[in-house]
Amino acid sequence: MSFRLAAYAVCIDDDRVLLARHIDRSGESSWTLPGGGVEHLEDPFDTVTRELGEEAGYQGVVERLLGVDSRGIPAAAARAGFEHQNVGIFYEVRITGGELRPEPNGETAEAIWTPLAEVADLRRSSLVDTGLALTQTRPPTGHVAPVAVGGLIVH
Repeated sequence: MSFRLAAYAVCIDDDRVLLARHIDRSGESSWTLPGGGVEHLEDPFDTVTRELGEEAGYQGVVERLLGVDSRGIPAAAARAGFEHQNVGIFYEVRITGGELRPEPNGETAEAIWTPLAEVADLRRSSLVDTGLALTQTRPPTGHVAPVAVGGLIVH
């Protein structure tokens, strides 16, 4: 089993959300939230703004902690071929500067502002739905029900 701690930015402007298109090793692409793995001795609070800059070209400031999500990925669906657990920390982030651009030399092909009404029609990571649910409901526990994977929603 593998384990990953990651931090994700939920950036909403008017009725749009910032999404990043991730390309996996097989060449398949899906949309996700800007964010990524917490580096050794890095605070997730710092990770989320670092990743926002790397993947989308923006600077941002954390407005609030939205919640934490833990999800298991079965071996058959995991990149490495064995069970994987991802613990994601979701932050509401306000863009303060920078310019939208793709990640240079990275796994993120592009970042775009997407109308919230169009998200359901995209092939996307379940992280997108989790982040939006946390933003919309703002649960006091910081936890929402797991998002079912299938159809356009991938791990």
